[in-house]
Order: sequence, then C-alpha cells, then structure tokens
Amino acid sequence: MNFENNLAFAQDLDQHDSLGKMRNEYLFPQHNGKPFIYLCGNSLGLQPKVAKQVLNTQLDNWQNLAVEGWFDGNSPWMFYHKELKKLMAPIVGAKDIEVCPMNTLTVNLHLLMVSFYQPKAKKYKIIMEGGAFPSDQYAIESQIRFHGFDPADAIIEVKPREGEYILRTEDILNTIKDNADEIALVLFGGINYFTGQWFDMPAITKAGHDIGAIVGFDLAHAAGNVPLKLHNWDVDFACWCSYKYQNAGPGGISGIFVHEKHFTNEKLHRFAGWWGYKEAQRFKMEKGFVPEVGADGWQVSCTQVMPMALYHASLQLFEKAGFIEALRAKSITLTSYLFYIINQDNKELGEEQFKIITPDKVEDRGAQVSIIAKANGKQIFDALVANNVLGDWREPNVIRLSPVPMYNSFEDVFRTGELLLKISQSL
Repeated sequence: MNFENNLAFAQDLDQHDSLGKMRNEYLFPQHNGKPFIYLCGNSLGLQPKVAKQVLNTQLDNWQNLAVEGWFDGNSPWMFYHKELKKLMAPIVGAKDIEVCPMNTLTVNLHLLMVSFYQPKAKKYKIIMEGGAFPSDQYAIESQIRFHGFDPADAIIEVKPREGEYILRTEDILNTIKDNADEIALVLFGGINYFTGQWFDMPAITKAGHDIGAIVGFDLAHAAGNVPLKLHNWDVDFACWCSYKYQNAGPGGISGIFVHEKHFTNEKLHRFAGWWGYKEAQRFKMEKGFVPEVGADGWQVSCTQVMPMALYHASLQLFEKAGFIEALRAKSITLTSYLFYIINQDNKELGEEQFKIITPDKVEDRGAQVSIIAKANGKQIFDALVANNVLGDWREPNVIRLSPVPMYNSFEDVFRTGELLLKISQSL
C-alpha cells in the first residue's frame, strides 16, 4: 500500500476498516476532557464496556446462590473455565484440552518449569533471549538455584550483535546447536517486550527438539497479538497473561498450554493441588493425586471466578472480531503506517531523530513499535502524554507505541506522528 502523510488519508483508511466498529466496545481513559489516543495496549489493554456487567453478574450469582454457585446457575463455577478454554484455544493455536486459564503468568511459569525443566548432571542449561522481561529472568534464576546449579553458569543468553537491537534467527539457532550437549530447556519469549521482535518460534522449537531439549515460551506479548500455532509447531509448553492485548484487566488471569503429547507421561513432575485432581472424583477427597487429563491437570487451586469472567468477556470480543486472523491483517497495516509516519517525521526534521528498533519485516513483529529518540526522549514522551497520547516509556531510552487493531484507528497513528514532529521541533 502507498501511504500518505495526511489526515484525510488516515480517515479514509478508517472508513474502510471492517474492524473499526470494535473500537466502540472499549472505554478510553480521559485527559483534559477528551479521550487519550491510547497506544499502550502492550502494557495494559483497555476495559471492555461489558466488564462491569459481567462482574456484576457473578456478584449477583454469589449473592443469590452463595456456595451453590459452584454447581447451580447458568454457568456453574465448577465448570466455568471450560467456557474460556474453547475461546482461548484459537488465540494460541491449540486444542481445547491443551489450554487452561489459571493463576498469573510467573506463577504458571514456575509450575510449568517444575514439570519441564528436569536438569541432569551434564544437560542442565537453559537458553533464553538476552534482555528478557525481568520476571522471566528471576523465575529462571530461582528454578536453577532450586536444582542446585549456578545461574551464571546454567543460563545461556542470546544477545544482539554489536550495534544491533534485535536477535538474528541464525544466531539463536547456532547457539542452540553449539551447546547441544548441555541444554535441557529452551525458554524464550514469543515477542520481546523491549524491541517488539517476534521470534521465529517454529524454527526455535525444531532446533531445540533436534538436540533433545524441551521448548517453552512466555507469550505475554504474543498471545492476542500475533497468530500462533502452538500445537502444530510442536511447542512443549507456554504461558501468557491476559491483561495486555487480551484486555482482561490489571493482574488478569493467566493461561497455560501443554502439548497433548505430554498427557500420558507419568514421569512428569508437577506441583499438585486439588483442582488439578481428576474432575469426576475431585470431591471424593481421596488420598493420592490423580491428575485430570490435559492442561487442567496442572491446576492447583479452585477457579478464580471474577478474573475469569473478565477474561471470558474479552475473549468473546475476539470471537466477534474474527479472532487473530482478522485482527492481524489490520495490525500489519497499522504498524506499517506508523513506520511510514515516523520516517516522514525524520525526513521533515532532516535527521534520524527517531530510530525504530523494532524489526521492519512484518513477519518479525506484532503490534508494537519501539523507538529511540536521538535526544530528549523522556521529555518527548512526557509531552506526548500531556497532549493526550499515552504510550509507554521503558528505561533507559525507549518509547513503545502499540497501535492495537481491536480499538486503535489509523487517525490515532497519524495524529501521534503529527504530535511527535511538533514536539521535536519545539525542543
């Protein structure tokens, strides 16, 4: 598409956007008496308008049914998670039985590592992306220490080459191959939180399996953002949060994926709890843990009804939009337009004031565009916020802008670029 840097062009794109109506399903925060241009869905998604209604429904169930709500009512809590599973599965490319909503992301990462990080004397190392989100780093370090190893020795980080910001796929694959005899687990983010790089998950999975390693992914920035095919890619396990692109609210419930090939492996360790016990016999309260078949067998505590209600409501909006396939097409155009607008700003300024560190190939990125300002980065970010554009600042020097296809418009992108130029010219 040949883009144009003017308001009429952006508004014309919006007029022909079949997903434009989805914007009306969400509530935008207000500033100075008008709504923000909200480009921070990669940190916390917007509230669906239906959120209060679904919470009130569950509060009414609690009020009117009390403990009987576990088995009575329109959606008994005992089985409520199953309504989510059938909508979660298309988000990550899985079978219903392979996914389950539960806990929060880092808790689930720990629970899954209990099962899938089983280090041996010589094959004990974990390979991960350099600059992963800190919670992943802390979880991995603590798991390694728990098994009696030293993180300084047991973690192999793949980092960008000198002067670069993104990882080259060949460097990731070669590092896996070069350390084949020592790697027990390959654990990457699906998309890097800082640069917005979408890693080649099928290639990484195959490379890990070729050396006999387990492969897992933290999909915090990928689930609800880009098309995923976890089952077909043969990924062993994954987990994600629901409060970014999936708009399930701050601290929203997490989801897990476990490939069905592991369901019959009785040698897998797990930290068990009663809600992971075989459903049909759960309330017999018998000794000896017998896991439910599928990802449900990794549950520990009972259903978190309120967070699940919010997640369920958001997933229904994904279904209404046509799931990720429909959203992805718009996302590519949105980010491509943002790339174009930023580059036009640089031309107008006569220098590369804004360096884009997100991959320019659409297959290597999702909805996030990360930029580094040549000068006055924090001042520029603060001025954006003061003028009703809410993105995200990440230390030491990155502005993350995430035009989310579910609720952002092309006019949002144009006006953001227009404001970036105006602010830069004034500093």
